[in-house]
Amino acid sequence: MSARTRKATFNLSPQVLSALNAAMAAGAAPSKNVLVERALVRELKEIERKERQVRWEQGARDAALLKDISDVESDFASSDAEAAGRIDP
Repeated sequence: MSARTRKATFNLSPQVLSALNAAMAAGAAPSKNVLVERALVRELKEIERKERQVRWEQGARDAALLKDISDVESDFASSDAEAAGRIDP
């Protein structure tokens, strides 16, 4: 957990609280705060990953973006071929 924290209050179901207490009893983390922050960080990273995936899928259907990519590939085809010929096998 970061050195500077701010207090936040959340309501959790009794089942989640029970599981949290069991995890703490098993030594899952040094404190409930640490365990909750780890879980939130992991969940937020997953949300970001899903958002990136959606943007990649949108890009894959974007005709202008696909044309730009094709143009760049065409523009660099000879340079790529030349550089590939210099690579030691």
